[in-house]
Amino acid sequence: MAQDGSSELLAAAEAGNVAEAQRLLKSGAKVDVRDNRRRTPLMIAVQRGDAALARVLVEAGADINAQDNIKDSPFLLAGARGDVAILKLLIPKGPDYSKVNRYGGSALIPAAERGHVEAVRLLVETGSPVNHINRLGWTALLEAVILGDGGEAHQKILEILIAGGADVNIPDGDGVSALTHARQRGFTQMEKILLAAGAR
Repeated sequence: MAQDGSSELLAAAEAGNVAEAQRLLKSGAKVDVRDNRRRTPLMIAVQRGDAALARVLVEAGADINAQDNIKDSPFLLAGARGDVAILKLLIPKGPDYSKVNRYGGSALIPAAERGHVEAVRLLVETGSPVNHINRLGWTALLEAVILGDGGEAHQKILEILIAGGADVNIPDGDGVSALTHARQRGFTQMEKILLAAGAR
C-alpha cells in the first residue's frame, strides 16, 4: 500500500465510503490513483452510480477524462449509463470530446442507443458533438434507430438529436440512411420524425 493512502482511496471508492475517501484525500492521497484495470476512484464511483462519492472526488480535482484499460472514462461511462446526476457533476469540469470509447464512440452515442432520454438531452444541451461517427459508421441518431426499439424513449431521443443539429442524412458505413433503417424495422413514428426533418 502506498504510504500516502492512495491505494486505500481505491478501496474506499470500491466500498462507497465517502467519509473515508474525504479523510484520505485530506491526508494527501492521489485523487487519480489507478488500480490494475487503470480505473481511478472516480471511475469506480461512476460504475457504482455513487453521486455522493463522485462529488467528493470531482471537487478534489479528479480527472473526468481519465481512461481505463478498456478506454472508458468517467464521462464516457456516465453517458453510457444515462447517469444524469453524475453527468451534472462532470460536465462543468470540461469533457474532452476527442477521447472516445473502444468503439470509437462518444458519451452521447450509447446514451441514445440505450434510451436514456434525459442524459441525451443534457449531453446535447451542453455541447456533445451530435454528428460524431463511431467505428461502426454510426452517429447517435443512427444508433437510436438501428439499436433502439422504436418506442417513445427512442422517438424522443430522435427529436432531441434533430433539434440539437443532428444531420438526419448521414448514412451508416454501408451507405444506408437512418430513414431506410427506420422503414426496414417498421418504426413508423421514427420514419415520420425523420421525414419531417428532411430525411431522404
